[in-house]
Amino acid sequence: MNQNYYAVLMAGGVGSRFWPVSTSSNPKQFHDMLGTGKTLIQKTFDRLNKFIPTENILILTNERYNGLVLEQLPQVKQEQVVLEPAMRNTAPCILYASLKIKKMNPNAVMIVAPSDHWIEDEDAFERDVTACFDKCGQEDVLCTLGIQPTFPNTGFGYIEFEKEDKNPIKKVSQFREKPDYETAKEFLEQGNFLWNAGIFMWSVNTIVNAFKRYQKNQYELFESGYGVYNTASEQMYINENYPKAENISIDYAILERSESIFTLPATFDWNDLGTWGALYDKLDKDDERNATVNSKTLLQDAKGNMIRSEKGKVVVIDGLEDYIIVDKEEVLLIYPKSKEQDIKKVLGQVKDKYGDQFA
Repeated sequence: MNQNYYAVLMAGGVGSRFWPVSTSSNPKQFHDMLGTGKTLIQKTFDRLNKFIPTENILILTNERYNGLVLEQLPQVKQEQVVLEPAMRNTAPCILYASLKIKKMNPNAVMIVAPSDHWIEDEDAFERDVTACFDKCGQEDVLCTLGIQPTFPNTGFGYIEFEKEDKNPIKKVSQFREKPDYETAKEFLEQGNFLWNAGIFMWSVNTIVNAFKRYQKNQYELFESGYGVYNTASEQMYINENYPKAENISIDYAILERSESIFTLPATFDWNDLGTWGALYDKLDKDDERNATVNSKTLLQDAKGNMIRSEKGKVVVIDGLEDYIIVDKEEVLLIYPKSKEQDIKKVLGQVKDKYGDQFA
């Protein structure tokens, strides 16, 4: 394995659209959402560990999930778990992790990747990432993997690349916010738009210098702790200073400002597993389009349902079509698939009425 390859796994999100399985105390990345025998974070770690040394993989997460990370990834040492004492979006934690890696290895190239995505063709993923690593190692550029859009999705941001660029890794013209349906259709018709999957690659020097140029205050805040990074004094410094960081995403902080962004159209299938419907799309279905995780089912006049229960539970359904049915300990959710985006809102109502113990 290449000792200059590093990875940062983003594992701090709550995944509230997967409630009631995903909760603030035990979010979706720590669950076996697909019924494969491995949680999403375990699957992501294994995918990266095929070509990135175990000790070079950092997990970025909220301090409340430290125990879950160490329990599910026993091959990881405590010093590889980078704990955020406050929620400050993606830019501060990426800068912090990049400085830690730079201190370990100033020649490092790194990938920043979400811990909860579904990627089936892991060999294609490795080829795409290492192709970007090669470019980042030779040039002062920031790279991202873009996903070939299969329909006019309004839930993703888009990457527009230069149409005339015939190279495999293409120059990015601009990042586009989540579009309305008609705009998304136009993007697909133009043929030079990709979904933004939030998978980034760069050398540590390039990303640190980008912060120095575009986010001077953030850079100075985190660079002032450089001397204590990867030492026993690091956490005390971070606990005191991290909450001072601006709450800003890496997209706004760096990517939308830099003029050296490139994208590789991914050669693998991808799903962000952001909703129950997205999970349903990836699961095997019966003849009536029902998808089941963990449950033993007896179904009559039931079509197009997403069914999940505690392992081995018998679930009997009659007369439901296109519903999400999730049974978990003290919570039972029976909800139309067509309204799945409202689950986050429903979760808020449950918290207001019954308290945080169900959320």
